[in-house]
Amino acid sequence: MKKTLLFVAAFLFVFAATLYTAREASALPAFARQTGMACNACHFQHFPTLNAFGRMFKSGGYTQAGGESLVEGDHLSIPATLNMSLIAKMRYQKRNGDDQTGDAGELNKGQVQFPDEAALMVGGRGGEHLGFLLELSLTDADSANRFTSFKAPIIFEAFDTKLGAVPFTTDTAGPSYSFELLNTGAQRMQRPIEHRTETSAQQYIGTGMAATGVAFIASHPMGFVNYTIWSPVHGTNSTGPYLNYVRAAVTPTVAGWDLGAGFQVWSGTSKRGPGAAPTREKAEAWALDAQAQGTVGDLPLGVYASYANASKSSATDVANLFNTNTANDKTAWALSAELGVIPHKLTAAAAYRAGRNGSATLQHENATTLGLVYEAMQNFEVQLNHSWYTGDAKPSPADGNMLTTLMLFAAF
Repeated sequence: MKKTLLFVAAFLFVFAATLYTAREASALPAFARQTGMACNACHFQHFPTLNAFGRMFKSGGYTQAGGESLVEGDHLSIPATLNMSLIAKMRYQKRNGDDQTGDAGELNKGQVQFPDEAALMVGGRGGEHLGFLLELSLTDADSANRFTSFKAPIIFEAFDTKLGAVPFTTDTAGPSYSFELLNTGAQRMQRPIEHRTETSAQQYIGTGMAATGVAFIASHPMGFVNYTIWSPVHGTNSTGPYLNYVRAAVTPTVAGWDLGAGFQVWSGTSKRGPGAAPTREKAEAWALDAQAQGTVGDLPLGVYASYANASKSSATDVANLFNTNTANDKTAWALSAELGVIPHKLTAAAAYRAGRNGSATLQHENATTLGLVYEAMQNFEVQLNHSWYTGDAKPSPADGNMLTTLMLFAAF
């Protein structure tokens, strides 16, 4: 108990101290060093949500330069420096359950997770039409899995449209890791609030998973399309056939508001592994999402909505990766909003997710979340999330019906 109190006190001390930090902030290192631009040039309100310029930089395959000199020659155009960032997340999480044993008991008593995540992010320009992003884990005990996520966009431009292919692998982000520009949780890491399954319908049905494949993309300031062939493994070859993922969205600007709306479809059946009985996997799900980013008065406001459906599994066929229940589809809708109470410094968020778990009784799993994000610097933030769970499938008293997360995020 004393250690927990000391940890919370340390968090509060850091938070209070940063209130006096100068507003001139450092940038998120790897891409900021390459482009010579601050983090908020690409991010709306705070990292990791993207704005229109951030979408343009990402759809260009991370190749835009400007902050550094280039080493150039015949068929060569790379930054003079290999850019990287050290990313670290430290969390304190607590549930309000009665169970005091095992892993659940540790969370009910209050658990320090340090580091929750720690990684080297290496990336940027690899050539005029080639970029890359590597997440190298510093916490995984299995050295074979330190190559956590990687992609290498190969992008060409014609008539204001970027066209290309993105080979990729990831341990947890799913096929949408290949190419995603909206902030609705369509891609696991791209969302405004830390509690992902409580605030994103796509994350609730379980689209964040291991994936390896290649995406074929087309991106324009007014929208983007992505077709991906993939296998639900991390960095392991598959004999095929492969699963399919289709993503399309429009991204217009209307009356000063940056808007986005689109759909996602996961489909197909795959086979992998040697022998007469290869491993078979099936993907059958779809989602709709939308977002609006703009200002109300002088305050920035982001609104994010999503709906997702994972089809029920067949009792006589291979199970759906996203829903092993054979009785009902697994569905959810989520709505969240984040207001910049102090622009570029403090945001307040609220979210609601209504889910149905696909069981025979089609139980409801609902979550309400409140959050605060204090951005001491553009590469250093403190986030507080509190979720409570309702519905006929809410957790038992032993597990608790509330989750609180206090997180410190830093990038160097």
